[in-house]
Amino acid sequence: MKEKLSANYWQNRYLEQTTGWNAGSCTRPIATYIDQLEDLGLKILVPGCGHGHEAQYLYQKGFRNIHLCDWAQKPLSQLQEKLSDLPPHHFHQGDFFALQEDNFDLIIEQTFFCALPPKLRPQYAQKMASLLSPSGQLIGLLFNFPLSPKGPPFGGSLAAYQQLFKAHFSSVQINDCHNSIKPRAGKEYFVQLRP
Repeated sequence: MKEKLSANYWQNRYLEQTTGWNAGSCTRPIATYIDQLEDLGLKILVPGCGHGHEAQYLYQKGFRNIHLCDWAQKPLSQLQEKLSDLPPHHFHQGDFFALQEDNFDLIIEQTFFCALPPKLRPQYAQKMASLLSPSGQLIGLLFNFPLSPKGPPFGGSLAAYQQLFKAHFSSVQINDCHNSIKPRAGKEYFVQLRP
C-alpha cells in the first residue's frame, strides 16, 4: 500500500474510476439475505457504501430507513440523486469511526472491512457493536485469504475473525459463503454478528 488510505485516496479512486471491488450490483449473498427480511421499517446502515448497490437493492425492496456512510463524496452524491426521497441526513460523508447515528437494526458489511488498514480492526469491531440496537445484527462478507500488507483488499483467517469479533459480540457466526459472485468464489465468509 503506497498511499495512505484517506478520504482523498478513496475520492480519487472514484474520480479515476479505479474501483475494482465494484461488483456492479448487489452480490448474491447479500441479496439472498435481504430477500428474507420482512420488516420494511428496519433501520439499516451500509458503511463504506461506495456505489451503494446494497442500498439500491434495499430501496427497490421497499426499505426507506437506509443510512449510507462513505469517506468519498462522489459516490454519496450519486446515491443522493438515485435515492432522492431518502432524507439528506441519511447520507453520512466522513470518517465512519466518527459516525454519531446509532441504534441500527441491521448493518451490512460489503468490502468495507477489507478496505480498512488491519490495525483498525479492533476499532471496527468495537464501533460496529456500539452502533447496533440490542437486537440488531451485523451481516456481510469477509475475505478468507491470508492477510498480507499488500492491499486493499486485506484478507484474514477464520480464527483471527472469531477472536476479533468474540471480544465485542455475544453471537458470532462465520461460515464459508457458497453463493459468492464468480471472482470471489471460495474466497469469502458470510458473517452474522449480534451484540
